[in-house]
Amino acid sequence: MKPSTDRMLNRIKSVYMFINERGTVSTQELVDEFGITPRTIQRDLNVLAYNDLVRSPSRGKWTTTRKKVKMTS
Repeated sequence: MKPSTDRMLNRIKSVYMFINERGTVSTQELVDEFGITPRTIQRDLNVLAYNDLVRSPSRGKWTTTRKKVKMTS
């Protein structure tokens, strides 16, 4: 796997874990926490939403779904 792909997957995993730990977070909280652009966070959230791991109960807010996830290192 390319190093850039590995970094992206690790970041997406971290974003998911951050949301899961806090319950509901805003897009801006994610931008601030991870120090990346709103566009990059949106792409990561799109990947998570496409895989039914997060959902947006209201505009700009994110929470995890009940889908079971197996975490690997």
